[in-house]
Amino acid sequence: MKLAIIGGGPSAFYVASRLHKLLPQTLEYRIHLFDRLWSPHGLVRYGVAPDHPEVKNCTHKFDEAALDRRLRFFGNVNVGDNPSPIQHTVKLPLSSIFSNYSHVVFATGCTLPKRHSELPPSASCTSALSMVHWYTQHPNAPSPPPLDKISHVSLIGNGNVSLDVARMLLTNVDVLRKYDVPERVLDVLAESTVKHVSIVGRRGPLEAAFTMKELREMINLPDASMVPLAPELLQPSEGVPLTRQQTRVLQLLSKGSKNTFGTTEKTWSLDFYRSPAGLMVPSPENARAQLSLAHTVVDPATQRAVPTGETSTVATDLVVTSLGFHGEPTAPYFDPGLGHLRTLSNRIVTNAGTTLRNVYGSGWASTGAHGVLAATMMNAYDVAETIVNDHMNPLEGTEAVLNPDPSLEEIPEEVVHGVRERNIVEYPDWKRIDEEEMRRGQVLGKERERMAWDEARLLLRPSV
Repeated sequence: MKLAIIGGGPSAFYVASRLHKLLPQTLEYRIHLFDRLWSPHGLVRYGVAPDHPEVKNCTHKFDEAALDRRLRFFGNVNVGDNPSPIQHTVKLPLSSIFSNYSHVVFATGCTLPKRHSELPPSASCTSALSMVHWYTQHPNAPSPPPLDKISHVSLIGNGNVSLDVARMLLTNVDVLRKYDVPERVLDVLAESTVKHVSIVGRRGPLEAAFTMKELREMINLPDASMVPLAPELLQPSEGVPLTRQQTRVLQLLSKGSKNTFGTTEKTWSLDFYRSPAGLMVPSPENARAQLSLAHTVVDPATQRAVPTGETSTVATDLVVTSLGFHGEPTAPYFDPGLGHLRTLSNRIVTNAGTTLRNVYGSGWASTGAHGVLAATMMNAYDVAETIVNDHMNPLEGTEAVLNPDPSLEEIPEEVVHGVRERNIVEYPDWKRIDEEEMRRGQVLGKERERMAWDEARLLLRPSV
């Protein structure tokens, strides 16, 4: 077995880790991970909020999997036939993967933000993913937001990512300094003039997407306070049974924030039963953007938000949409109706409905963007078991697209060249970078100080 895993995030490493345990010791196998990003671990590095360092503990398990001589990681490699959004990547056509490997797992995640039809991107409207890419120094990060020129931010969506962004904007920069926040990001946050963050949700507190942990962190922000909610919003309809979490959410919101509203310079609000209906960019008449919001109620039969016919307008400086993620439409085997790859029982299925032999999908690439790391791990373990079962008991009626008998030790020619030119990061290279980032962080009294690609490449190849 010679397996290529396209993607180097949590799902990819969990599949590899599980295969190390499940595959018979007598079987000769190799696992090669390819990632468009130059560093491994995907969303753990470029998605987890900086003030949640405990979530990143799973990287110890990934390190353990990478120590096995049968696994190799190749970072800064864009697999596929479409241009990479990251300019410095090494291109590896999918045909090269198919001709060099007997098994393939697509663990490419969901890398694009879902957009709102009424909120096209503009200078006044960006995505939460762009904000996260900025403060985690993602290789595809946009320019910093103009936080020194704005005071009001409207977040559309009330899931955990939305609350992560709100926390980053409302937390004192001196508190953030000890975490994994790049110095250049801290410099921008230090100049921020943001005073209020509005978190808009189309349904009510019982349907809110955030978790208790994230809500509690907002409630306990040391330098911000919450605008009190109207009591009637926190009264469930008569006869509606509540889950334990819903009961706790209502209790927490009833108490309000740790800081009394009006005692802090920075504030935030949960604006329930509101759905974007349009955005007017700033004009000579209005210095701020004008966000139109349709008022909604929850249909008890469908649990969907429906408009009441009433609307209101909010003056805001920046709208940030946080509505989830989808896969790349140009990716092979992408299903536009699903928003991710088409799979059946973990196996990739073509447009014609044919199951591909030994080709699999794992994690968000296969399931869509939902669930926490634990759910990703369980899915990856299930994918690994499917791979092993298919290897022991091959399925009939599948289409063969891979090389059934590749050379175990060979790697694609494009990768050989990239490694020789030091344009590709292998796992030992990453550990050198990781060690240097932590050393730099220690000097600054923080978790780590991240390196950009040019810095990392210079560390690995000083003559560049």
